[in-house]
Amino acid sequence: MKYLVGFSRIFVGVLFIISGLIKLNDPVGFSFKLEEYFSPAVLDLPFFEPYALAFSIVVVIIEVLLGVLLLVGFKPKLTVWSLLAMIIFFTFLTFYSAYYNKVTDCGCFGDAIKLTPWESFTKDVVLLVLILILVWGLEFIKPLFSKRLNWAVVGLATLLCVVFCYQVLNHLPSADFRPYSIGANITEGMTVPEDAPKPIQEFAWKFNVDGEEKVYVTDGGYPDVEGEFVGVETKVVQEGYEPPIHDFTIEKDGSDFTESMLGEPKLVMVVAYDLAKSEWDAFTKVKTYTDEALRKGYKVIGMSASGSGESQAIIQEHDLNFDFYFTDMTTLKTIVRSNPAILVLEKGTILQKKHHNDFNELEFRDPENGVFYNPRAMKFDADLKAKLDSIMILDQKYRATGDFSNWGKQLEIDSSNMKYVEKIIEERGYPGESMVGSEAGKTVWYVIQHSNKIEKYIDTMELASKRQELPFRLYAMMLDRHLMNQNKPQIYGTQGSAYFMGTPEQVAFIWPLKNPDSVNIFRKQAGFELSVEENGKRMFGDDFEFKSYSIEEIEELKAGLQYTKTE
Repeated sequence: MKYLVGFSRIFVGVLFIISGLIKLNDPVGFSFKLEEYFSPAVLDLPFFEPYALAFSIVVVIIEVLLGVLLLVGFKPKLTVWSLLAMIIFFTFLTFYSAYYNKVTDCGCFGDAIKLTPWESFTKDVVLLVLILILVWGLEFIKPLFSKRLNWAVVGLATLLCVVFCYQVLNHLPSADFRPYSIGANITEGMTVPEDAPKPIQEFAWKFNVDGEEKVYVTDGGYPDVEGEFVGVETKVVQEGYEPPIHDFTIEKDGSDFTESMLGEPKLVMVVAYDLAKSEWDAFTKVKTYTDEALRKGYKVIGMSASGSGESQAIIQEHDLNFDFYFTDMTTLKTIVRSNPAILVLEKGTILQKKHHNDFNELEFRDPENGVFYNPRAMKFDADLKAKLDSIMILDQKYRATGDFSNWGKQLEIDSSNMKYVEKIIEERGYPGESMVGSEAGKTVWYVIQHSNKIEKYIDTMELASKRQELPFRLYAMMLDRHLMNQNKPQIYGTQGSAYFMGTPEQVAFIWPLKNPDSVNIFRKQAGFELSVEENGKRMFGDDFEFKSYSIEEIEELKAGLQYTKTE
């Protein structure tokens, strides 16, 4: 009896802990299962449905703690009788589900291990027998540690359960056992292999033959019987293969868009199984991130089981730039445990899945280079900011004072700064506003602007401006300088020079413009406050009169060049 109790103690304790932790990993999923039990079609206890999540949390934590208590042998009488009460209740539920075929999956091990109703009932019967052994052998259950240490173990287990539960409730399950996990391809999950087992059914046909009822069994075909047909009963002899995903659709206005949406190379899904129960404030963040996805060239759709009235209301309330499609509520609950949530897919493959509390971790591909990027997820680096602040001081050491007698020293500083900047870009990308702040985020731009490597990094600057890591007007200035260095017309009119033609008289000009008539429109769009004419006066003095030159005219002026001042 002692050894039997010892085996039962370990087996039951470990099983309860494993079962509890699996459900604690996904308490929202277990609450959906409890809602199914509470529904009118099963136990008809609908007044408990609003409290399903609270019940699920309490039940799974108690389940884990009873397993821990049993293993350490603390409070054995309370533990064993509590286990007995719990397993009797579970056995009743699984028998009820199996006998009446009400709930096809008890949820005993969440989505990690799927059991049929009768398998669940069998498992509970075995546990019931083992727990009865523990009841009869209570005297053999001895504590492993001192009373104080036992309390410490139970307290630590409780704390860990609460912290873990808080984490998964406010984010997503740590382990995803569902067919919609990250990396899964939905299209492949719906596919039935050619060599997959087919279902085998048995048909029992009843006929009245000469006043006597007879049964003819076939595999589906109608029997050739001379008699009056009475009825037919169907029995599944062998279950066929069921794909892991068998209830996924994307519908709108009676049309099925599943295939086309899953074929999209860049798709963002906003999943909200019930808009009436959604975290309404989260749609403010939905707006921010879906707009960013749209700018990156993504197709964005909403997926909900709610009606068009609710979806239109939330679209108008939050000025959303996408439409909602209909998908079954159970399917949406299975896809992600957040209401709302955002998924990022690539031709049906789930790349990202985020709870509404984690939208800041979303990453979208840049259309220019195909790499993932999320400016909001970049961490601020105070040490790098301090280093860039120092570099900015050095960049302007002699340049700001106009001390050209020490220009050689300034060039040495520029060369050293450029080496450091190149290393940073290579290792971490452009260190912009989110990484070092708005002012330090401009330092790298200044260093490159004052170098001979603009051509190498102009694309980097463009990408940084599109990511809002660098003001676009600074990229516009560098682009103009890049075009000028290539002897091409500039776009925004930011570059100009002053020539002395062998006399004190200065000839100043704005470098030729690609579209002189539209330059001020472009400047305003880029964020410049001054017109090209006003900017010329700022550069060369109030007497400056703007004139639009051609490249050829500039070449003529270069012949008498003595000194050039470039903005």
